[in-house]
Amino acid sequence: MAETSSNRRIVVLNGPNLNLLGQREPDVYGEASYADLEKAVAEYAAAKGFAADVRQSNHEGELVDWLHEAEGAAVGVILNAGALTHTSIALADAVRAVSVPVIEVHLSNIFAREEFRRRSYLSEVAKGVISGFGIQGYKMAIDAIALE
Repeated sequence: MAETSSNRRIVVLNGPNLNLLGQREPDVYGEASYADLEKAVAEYAAAKGFAADVRQSNHEGELVDWLHEAEGAAVGVILNAGALTHTSIALADAVRAVSVPVIEVHLSNIFAREEFRRRSYLSEVAKGVISGFGIQGYKMAIDAIALE
């Protein structure tokens, strides 16, 4: 992680296929690009007095490693694990293993979609869940972390 006081850093982790925002199913995920998401999150975090460390990976293990790194290095984590939300016990265990609060975020309302998307292994271990508000959900998660 880059040099910044851990009490002002928020780590934002995005999982598989989120790098394709704006291209992949814009009717579900919106027309904003991943670069738009990064910019919106960084600007909003800065306005709230935080540094946002925004990352994306299509690899489960890398997300697990980044969660571990956030321990003691961040005031909170925002996690949009994409499809791994519904399949990854490893990510759930990583969230459970760290003391830093983790807010689960989804661009779409996973509870109004296909049946298999309605099950989240992360919801059981996350501090909270924000689902269905698009990029605005990340801002809501920053606000939630600011209240911690």
